[in-house]
Formats: sequence, C-alpha cells, structure tokens
Amino acid sequence: MSEGGKITVEEMRYISIIQDLTGALVYRCINDENNRLICVVKKGDAGKVIGRRGQKIKILRDLLKKNIDVVEYSDDLVEMVRNLFPNVKIERIDVVNREDSTLVILRVPEEDKGRAIGRGGRVINRARLVLREMFGVSNVVIR
Repeated sequence: MSEGGKITVEEMRYISIIQDLTGALVYRCINDENNRLICVVKKGDAGKVIGRRGQKIKILRDLLKKNIDVVEYSDDLVEMVRNLFPNVKIERIDVVNREDSTLVILRVPEEDKGRAIGRGGRVINRARLVLREMFGVSNVVIR
C-alpha cells in the first residue's frame, strides 16, 4: 500500500482517535500545511467518519482542531485518483512511469478545471499529497 512516506507517531494518534470514535477503518491521516487532516479510509467507510448530518466529522474537527477531508482508499491508482476528485468529470487519466518518477495526467473538460484545482489549489494539492505519500507519484497535472 505505502510506497511514499512512513506513518508518523502523530499520524498513528489521529488514526487511533478516528477509528475509536467512528468505527471506520482508517489507512492514513495525512497532515498538510494548511491545518487540514486528510483521512484515507476503507471503501464504504466515509459515511462512518462523516456521520449522520455530519455530526461525527464536526466532533472530530472540534476535538483535533483541524479541518478534515475524507477520501475512500483504492489500491488501484486510477480509481484512487477518481476518489480524490469526486465532483469532477474526468475524461481520461494517464499514468506516465519514468525511470525515477510517476506522473498522473488528468484530462477534464474546460468547465471542470476550476473544480479540479479548487480554491487556492486545495483539491489538486490534496491529490498530490495523498498520491505522493501512498503511491509514490511525483506530480499530478490537469489538462
């Protein structure tokens, strides 16, 4: 599963808290520089983390003092990319393997590019971080 970064002690603490509170199977909790925690959970467990009417995610947000994004895991790189861009119509995903790096190229309609990038690059940066940590992907490009 993990080709990128190792799980830190802090990440293990987040995983433990979230699993105990929600019953979801959490693979990773990746901390980004914008006070956001990206939780990668077992397929079908996103609802457990969010909770009815968002109650559990609100409790977690208050407890951990972080914004929380929930993404369902897939060991298939293409499906994982789709999971990271849930509201984007993706026309094609190309995975380019080079000697020392892997590049993911997303082809999206012009009207979906803003959604794929996100405000301030939030969505694309989340995808880059998760794919680097979990799959060893060096970059994600939207065209």
